[in-house]
Amino acid sequence: MNKVEIYYFSGAGNSLHVAMELQKRIPETELIPIVSLLNKDVEEANAEAVGFVFPVHGLTVPIPVKRFIEKLELKSAKYIFAAATRGGTRCFAFAKINKILKRKGKALTSYFSLNMPNSDPKLKGYEVPTKDQIAVNELKIQDQLDMIGNIILNREISKEKDTDFIPAGFLLERLVLLGMKYAEYDGATDYFYADSKCTGCGTCERVCLSGKVKMVDKKPVWQNCVKCHLCYACINYCPRQAAQINDKWYMKSYTDKNGRYTHPYATADDIAGQKGLQA
Repeated sequence: MNKVEIYYFSGAGNSLHVAMELQKRIPETELIPIVSLLNKDVEEANAEAVGFVFPVHGLTVPIPVKRFIEKLELKSAKYIFAAATRGGTRCFAFAKINKILKRKGKALTSYFSLNMPNSDPKLKGYEVPTKDQIAVNELKIQDQLDMIGNIILNREISKEKDTDFIPAGFLLERLVLLGMKYAEYDGATDYFYADSKCTGCGTCERVCLSGKVKMVDKKPVWQNCVKCHLCYACINYCPRQAAQINDKWYMKSYTDKNGRYTHPYATADDIAGQKGLQA
């Protein structure tokens, strides 16, 4: 059985691009959006090789990816891999995934980190990459994907120590990880808003992968009763840059001053398409 299943999650398009490029390199690969399966009680993989592609959130696994892997049956999987896109931070995601897989009697065979443009505009000093910077990065990513594709095709083990990241310091990293745990519990209550630039186009509702955004009287409402996936698609795909993040948890948000980044090959329709039958 040579079939490969890649389960992916993407808010700004980086991870979607990586998943699609891997599909080009690996025959008989099926791409499956994680968001489309979250409402199922149990999901069963049906391939000998199974992969997860996702962005790093708060140095670790995105909330929906964690929840999905916890309920995924992997009896058929003999080769399991993960590829995480990130803006340069350290990645603790693979250790977290292995803890989940251990309970199933499984483990990651290979894992890979790919540095791509940052899509978190709330941080002070955030800069949107130029077209030239994106093009240079894409050349590096294509070379890395060639290597990753060959490793997966040959079912090789790849667990190289991660050294290609920007050091942040032990205390800061622990605070970020703690903040991510709280974010999962809180669900981003009163976290987002739309400023006066909003035209009521509804793009934020369309790309929202959790269903948190609802248009009411032509204005977006981030429903507190719905927990957020923290993908920031609503922030980054807003055509007027009207979607903002409130100051919260004693942290200043700079989304009202910073620009936005989405992968040049990923449209709002591509992101919304992950919802599948849930859309």
